[in-house]
Amino acid sequence: MLNGLWGGMILLSIVIALFTGNIPSLTNAAIESARDAITLCITMLGIMGMWAGLMTVAEKAGLVNALARRARPMLRFLFPDLGRNHPAHEPIATNFIANILGLGWAATPSGLRAMQIMQEENSSKDTATRSMRMFMIINMSSLQLVTISVVAYRMQYGSTNPSEIIGPGLVVTAITTIISVVFCKILDGFERKV
Repeated sequence: MLNGLWGGMILLSIVIALFTGNIPSLTNAAIESARDAITLCITMLGIMGMWAGLMTVAEKAGLVNALARRARPMLRFLFPDLGRNHPAHEPIATNFIANILGLGWAATPSGLRAMQIMQEENSSKDTATRSMRMFMIINMSSLQLVTISVVAYRMQYGSTNPSEIIGPGLVVTAITTIISVVFCKILDGFERKV
């Protein structure tokens, strides 16, 4: 469906450019966009490499394990169905840490690992458990304190103050994450009553 949407927009822009006589402008815009995309990819690759490397160093140094241990009270509140020393706690904590730093791409492997561990214990393989739903909704709520990718985009396109987005980002992520957790807890309460 998304491919059809993008394809339709591209065809529509070509048709409009033909009828308005703006084919040269369309061609120039396509070439400039391709150049900007490559430049942005190189910029993001450098930022991603640095932060993913820092996450790897933090994991190997035991910092992630230490943070996961400190986060256990929060993890027990969010995921009461998981045991006290559940093996999913570490990948969940790693995923949250990477997301908080704005490293969604670095968070993906630990998120997949956490879901895999939770799925192994799931008695109904075609239905997500409460813990799995909570984990997904927190990830979708845009849990991040430092929006590194947005700052990088703003730097790439010449913003005079690319980090000014951090304050509003903190407010938005706090609101969306709190609402998401409350929503999941309310649904869990209804599910337990039924």
